[in-house]
Amino acid sequence: MAKGKFNGMGGMNMGAMIKQAQKMQQDMLRAQEEIANRETTVTAGGGMITVTMQGTSTLKAIEIKPEIVDPDDIEMLQDTVLAAVNEALRAAADASQEEMKKVTGGASMPGLF
Repeated sequence: MAKGKFNGMGGMNMGAMIKQAQKMQQDMLRAQEEIANRETTVTAGGGMITVTMQGTSTLKAIEIKPEIVDPDDIEMLQDTVLAAVNEALRAAADASQEEMKKVTGGASMPGLF
């Protein structure tokens, strides 16, 4: 029987499977590095609050325009900051999932991302 990429049962041989797994691992590491270096910026309150999140879900910056600060309505400021942070977290997570889908072809890999 001639050596080839596939065995007689229609599956890939072990060497090809290992090579494919190694390539996927390298692609995933590259994607994770890109995700870690990516920044996501969102605004809330009509642009009064800007939040920048790193791809690792680390909060990098919060900018608050002075006009939104009302000492008589701190609750509104708190709610707006909270909304901006949550939106930045969601956007960063969505971007991360999209990047990983490129590597995995859309397959879910629980525990990895």
